[in-house]
Amino acid sequence: MSSIISIQSLFKTYFMGKQSVQVLKGLNLDIMKNDYVALMGPSGSGKSTLMNILGCLDTPTSGKYILNEKDVSKMSDDDLATVRNKEIGFVFQQFNLLPRLSAIENVALPLIYAGINKKERTERALESLNKVGLADRGHHKSNELSGGQIQRVAIARALVNNPSILLADEPTGNLDSKTSVEVMDIFGKIQEAGNTVILVTHEEEIANYAKRIVRLKDGVIESDNRKS
Repeated sequence: MSSIISIQSLFKTYFMGKQSVQVLKGLNLDIMKNDYVALMGPSGSGKSTLMNILGCLDTPTSGKYILNEKDVSKMSDDDLATVRNKEIGFVFQQFNLLPRLSAIENVALPLIYAGINKKERTERALESLNKVGLADRGHHKSNELSGGQIQRVAIARALVNNPSILLADEPTGNLDSKTSVEVMDIFGKIQEAGNTVILVTHEEEIANYAKRIVRLKDGVIESDNRKS
């Protein structure tokens, strides 16, 4: 199996005035195509920083990050933005939907930036909503949807560009336990359909949905266990 993500000797240091804080301390990590990985760790372990680098929202201080055979660690902000829009689907705890837009319009947003015409945008948005079981709710605005439905719209939006990887940051943090199970079932189906899913969570029961759990502590990988 080929790796979709390869991280080599990754360091990240933040500078605050004259002080420097080293958050990531030489990480090495390979994630295969169609992997389903949960990143875990206590506050300050570096998991959010790693997530931001994986999502091309930030760059490492040193080391390499190869995404889909491209070295993105030294790219300019503009190039990173292009990679983000093409290769990565994001799902956040806060959903980040625009309340005045319908579900279809919210899902189609990334396609506007990709320069795709309206007819195709609508078709692809509907197809994406269908994948999360919400095709019949396409014309509803977010105030007409439940929390679980809103998160499913957010997942559909993350999938609409057919990204190489799906990054989910605490995706069930604002949901009750029943709705969390429904949302995690959708991630399972997405992974089974061939997508690579990377999940950041502090909840063990959510991490257990993944096939592999990578635990960070103090900026290093403490353990990396794949389920048999």
